[in-house]
Amino acid sequence: MSLYVLSDLHLSGTVNKSMEVFGSRWSGYTEKIQKNWSAIVEPDDVVIIPGDISWGMTLEEAETDLRFIDSLPGRKLLGKGNHDFWWSTVSKMNTFFAERGLHSLSILYNNACRLEDCIVCGTRGWFNDEKQQSTVFPTDYAKIVNREAMRLSMSLECAEKLRADAPELPILVFLHFPPVWGSFVCREIVDLLHAHNIRKCYFGHIHGTYNVPRCQTFEGIDMILTAADFLQFVPMPIYPTSDMED
Repeated sequence: MSLYVLSDLHLSGTVNKSMEVFGSRWSGYTEKIQKNWSAIVEPDDVVIIPGDISWGMTLEEAETDLRFIDSLPGRKLLGKGNHDFWWSTVSKMNTFFAERGLHSLSILYNNACRLEDCIVCGTRGWFNDEKQQSTVFPTDYAKIVNREAMRLSMSLECAEKLRADAPELPILVFLHFPPVWGSFVCREIVDLLHAHNIRKCYFGHIHGTYNVPRCQTFEGIDMILTAADFLQFVPMPIYPTSDMED
């Protein structure tokens, strides 16, 4: 089994909201995802998708995009992004997947999953740099950050329980929002990563910035950008270990 990650697919199979208006790199992006994914991912592999999966507003609107993902090789663990308005309760989503025969899809959100080489966990997080947020209504950023920190804490506690009988396995964290970006630091999230001795944290959300390293280390934690456009729509291998120096 190999483990891959690719976030921010921004699929629009039902709704008319293609990402192609955001630059030439997005041209034909759905076809690029299908071609690149199918070329490297095997049926026994796992791919983690940390959010911004579909522009659908409901599960029914997202079904075309979820079927597209289900048709690709491998098992997929889905995380929540800020544009995943179709997202529902875990129970409703699991029921929806089962009823629609979407058997390769599972949820990675406020929970953890043990794989061959590691334990993975994750939630959405929150990019609370208010200068870079655009919200329609007044937003209590501190409240959101505290809530997301609680969700990450729940995920990490689940991961620690799974590691109880396999202490050699590392815990990898997958968020949608970056805990650190430029001069911004979400201290609540970073402190939780330190508390659980996390050394690798993967995130998406950032688009149009292609001249930065894939991996940047902050306070001993590797912060790794996994947005699909940044990765040229190629799932990034985690195990076997990938070269993240470029």
